[in-house]
Amino acid sequence: MTTQPPNRPPRQGLNAGDREQLNTVETQEWLDSLAYVFADAGDNRAAQLLEDLDHYAYFHGAPITFKQNTPYINTIDVEHQPEYPGDAETERKIRNIIRWNAVAMVIRANKASDGIGGHLSTYASAAELLEVGFNHFFRGAGAGQDRDLIFYQGHASPGVYSRSFLEGRFDEARMNRFRRELSPEGPGLSSYPHPWLMPDYWEFPTVSMGLGPIQAIYQARFIKYLENRSLKPKGDAKVWAFLGDGEMDEPQSIGAIRFAAYENLDNLIFVLNANLQRLDGPVRANSKVIQEFEALFRGAGWNVIKVIWDGKWDELLEKDYNGLIVKRFELLVDGESQRYAAFGGKELREKFFNTPELRALIDGWSDADLELLNRGGHDVNKIYAAYAAAIKHKGSPTIIIPRTVKGYGLGESAQARNVAHQVKKLDFTTMKNLRDLLELPLTDDQVEHLEYYHPGADSPEVKYALERRAALGGTIPARKVEYPHPTVPNGEFYEEFAKGSGERTVSTTMAAVNIISKLLRDKQLGKYIVPIVPDEARTFGMDALVPRIGIYSPRGQTYTPVDSGSLMAYKESVDGQMLEEGITEDGAMASWIAAGTAYANHGVPTIPFFVFYSMFGMQRVGDLVWAAADQRARGFLLGATAGRTTLAGEGLQHQDGNSLLQAYVVPNLKVYDPAFAYELAVIFEHGIQRMYVDGIDEFYYVTIDNENEVQPPMPDDGRTHEDIREGIIKGMYRFQASADKDTKLRAQLLASGPAMGAAQEAVKLLEGYGVAADLWSVTSYKELHQQALLTQRRNMLHPTEEPEVSYLAAQLSAENAPGVLVSVSDYIKLGADGLNGHLDRKLWTLGTDGFGRSEAREELRDFFEVDAKHVVVAVLYALLRDGQVKGEVVAKAIADFGIDPERAAPVLR
Repeated sequence: MTTQPPNRPPRQGLNAGDREQLNTVETQEWLDSLAYVFADAGDNRAAQLLEDLDHYAYFHGAPITFKQNTPYINTIDVEHQPEYPGDAETERKIRNIIRWNAVAMVIRANKASDGIGGHLSTYASAAELLEVGFNHFFRGAGAGQDRDLIFYQGHASPGVYSRSFLEGRFDEARMNRFRRELSPEGPGLSSYPHPWLMPDYWEFPTVSMGLGPIQAIYQARFIKYLENRSLKPKGDAKVWAFLGDGEMDEPQSIGAIRFAAYENLDNLIFVLNANLQRLDGPVRANSKVIQEFEALFRGAGWNVIKVIWDGKWDELLEKDYNGLIVKRFELLVDGESQRYAAFGGKELREKFFNTPELRALIDGWSDADLELLNRGGHDVNKIYAAYAAAIKHKGSPTIIIPRTVKGYGLGESAQARNVAHQVKKLDFTTMKNLRDLLELPLTDDQVEHLEYYHPGADSPEVKYALERRAALGGTIPARKVEYPHPTVPNGEFYEEFAKGSGERTVSTTMAAVNIISKLLRDKQLGKYIVPIVPDEARTFGMDALVPRIGIYSPRGQTYTPVDSGSLMAYKESVDGQMLEEGITEDGAMASWIAAGTAYANHGVPTIPFFVFYSMFGMQRVGDLVWAAADQRARGFLLGATAGRTTLAGEGLQHQDGNSLLQAYVVPNLKVYDPAFAYELAVIFEHGIQRMYVDGIDEFYYVTIDNENEVQPPMPDDGRTHEDIREGIIKGMYRFQASADKDTKLRAQLLASGPAMGAAQEAVKLLEGYGVAADLWSVTSYKELHQQALLTQRRNMLHPTEEPEVSYLAAQLSAENAPGVLVSVSDYIKLGADGLNGHLDRKLWTLGTDGFGRSEAREELRDFFEVDAKHVVVAVLYALLRDGQVKGEVVAKAIADFGIDPERAAPVLR
C-alpha cells in the first residue's frame, strides 16, 4: 500500500525556516482534514481513520512510541457532557451543610477529648464526589437486585455521618459521640467504617489501606457468580469503591486490577480521589499521579475517565485555538499544582500563565477570576457526566479519576497543605471564614461553640435529600441482614465419619474434602457451598470435585481440555461452583469474604470453604482476615498441610508452626486443630448451625494435614456421642484412658492435629517405664483458654460467691485426671502454654519452635523434639520434678533413645 506525495518541493532542499513553515502548514492541513471527518462522519469514523493511519505508519517503519496516556484534560469534553438533572442550588446548600457539620463534629470531639482524632481534609476533597452519588446514583436496599455496594473512603466517614444527621438518622447527641463508642449515654459513631461496631450501618471496613480495592473487585465478581449460578436475580447492581491516590501504593490496591478486566466486571466502578496528597505530603510531586494511574489501568484493560478541570477552564480551552493550555497542562507536575491550590490566583497568574501567549488568554481576568479555575472533582456537572458514562459502559470495569484539593475550603491551615491529613482542629477565625464560605446562618457565638447546623425536617434541603434517596431505594449506608436460613443436615449426616476409616488410611485433608463433597450433594444446603482454592485443588485432593461441580468462569469453556474424556477432566463453566483463583491468597481471601458476607449483602447464605496451604494463608492474608472479622463474615478457612512436620521435603518456607497463634488474635474467629475425621465433621456441623441457622457472627479456622493414617471411630467407652461432641467443640476430651488403673506413676498426655500419632506411640513406650498415661485430644487451645479466662474474670468480679470451675480445670483436675500433664503439638509451644495458670498443676509443653527443614517427617519430629521418644522424656522429667522418680530414670530414657543432650535447641538452629 503506497500513496503519492503531493506536488511539493523536497523537504531536504529547504532551509530550516522554510522547513518549519512547511511543517506547520502540513500539520494544519491534517488537523483541518480530521476536523472535517469529525463534523461530517462523527467520532467513530475519526477513530477508525486514526487507527488505519497508525497501522499504515507502523507497517512503513515510522518510529511511533506507544502511549498509554491521553492528554492531561477531561476525558469527556463539554460537548458530550449531559445536562445535570438535579436542583443544583439545593444540592449546593446540602453540601455546605454537610461540610460544616463534618468539621464541627471532629473539632467538637477533640475539644471534649484532646487527641481523640478524626479527619477533616479527605471529606473536604470528596464532598462533591459523594454527594453526586448520593443524590443521583447510589441505589439502596429498596432497589432490590439493583442495589449497589459502596466502599467509602475510610477517612471521609465524618461526611457520611453528617449526611445521616441531615437525613434525621442521627441526632446531635450521637454526633457528639464520634469516636466515643463506650459512652453510657448511648451508641457512638466509630472512627471509620466498622460493621462490627455499627452492624446496622456500615457494610465494609475500608480504612486499612489497600484492602478496599481488592475486596471491591471480588465483590463485583461474586455478584456475577451469584447471578450466573441463579442464586441471585440478574440485575444492574454496581460496586462503587472510593479510593485515595496515596492508597494506590499498597500492593493490594492494584494487585487484582488485571483480574477485574479479565472477568469483564462492568459492574465495578473505582472512583480514585486524586487530591495529590497522602499523609505526609504530595503523592507524586515530581510527576502527575493521574497520568500514572491512567496508564496503569488502561494497560490493564479498564475504561478510564479523567475528571481533571472544572467548567471554568472550558472558557479558556474554547478560545485556545493553538492548544497552548493543553501543552501547559502537560508540563505541570503535582508539586506545582499543589502550590496553586494552596496560594490561589496570584500564584496561578505568575507561575502557570508564564508566557505572553498564555497571559493573553487571561487578559482582563482578575486574581478573583483565576481563583474560580478549579479542579474537576469539585464540579458536579463534570462528576455527573463521568458517573453517567461509567454506569452505561459495558465489557470492562471503569475507573474515574477526579482531581480534587485536599482540605478544600478549610482555609490556609489545611487546604492543599502537607499537614492537611493530620489537621483535627481549626481556629475561630478559620471557622468563621468557613461559615461565610458555606453561607450558613450561624452567629459568631454559634461558630465559637461549634454548633451543628440543621435546617429542620421540613426544610427544602432535607426534603430534597430524602426524596432523592427514596427514589434511589432508601438511605445509605445501611446493613440489613435478611436471608433464608438453610436446613442444616443433622448428626446422622455425619455418622459415617464417626465410624472411622477401617483399614483405609486417610488424611484429615482428604476427610475434609469428603465432608465438603457430601455437603455439595445435599439437596437443601448443597447449592450454597462455595469451595475456594488458590491453584491447589490437586494438591488438596479436590480435583475430583472439578468435573462434578465445575470451576466458575464467566466465559464458560471455550476450548477442549487436554484431559477431555477422562473421569477427572478439567471443567470450566458459567455456572461452575468452585472458585479456582490462581496463585493469589489475597484474591482467594477476598473471594471468601465476598461469599462469607453474601448473607448480609445479597440475602444469600453462601458457605465458603477456602482451602489453602496453612503457612501461605494465615501468615499472608492476616489483614484481610481481620477485615473479614470486622464485617462479620461467616464460613470456613481450612489450613491444609498443617503443622511444622507434616509437609515432608518442603522446608522452611512451607512448614507451618504458627498459624494457630495468628488466628488466635482475631476475636470472633474460632480456631481448631483436629486430629481425626469425626472431629472435623463435628466442627463443620456445629459451625454451620451457629453461623447460618443461629445467626452468630463468627467464622472458623480449621487445620487439616496431609498425613495418611487410619481414622479411628469415635470412642465407644460408655460415653454418648453427644458427650464427645461437646468436648470436641469445647476444646478437649479424653480420647483414650489407660487400662492400667493400679500403676502409681500416671500421666495425662494432651495432643492435637498431626502430633496425635507421636502421643499414641508415647503411651505405649511409657508402659515400659512403668507409667500409665491417658490420652486427650485437644481440638482447640483457644476455646479452652478463652473459657478459662472468662471463668477467671467471673470469679474475680464476684469475690463473695462460690468460685466457678472452668471446663479445662474440671477436665484436668487431679481427681479426674491424676498424674503429670504433658502436651505435644505440631505448633509452637506458646499455644499450649496459655493453659498454665488455669490448672491445679503445671502443664509441660512440647512444640515446634524454630524454622523448618527439608526433611522427612520422622527426622523433622526428632529435630523439633516432638516425636514419641521426646514425649516420653518430657513425661519422665515432669515426674522427676514432681518427686515421683529419680533423675537416673530420665537419664536412662535419654540414653535408651539415643538423644544427644548437648545438641542445640531447634529454635536456635
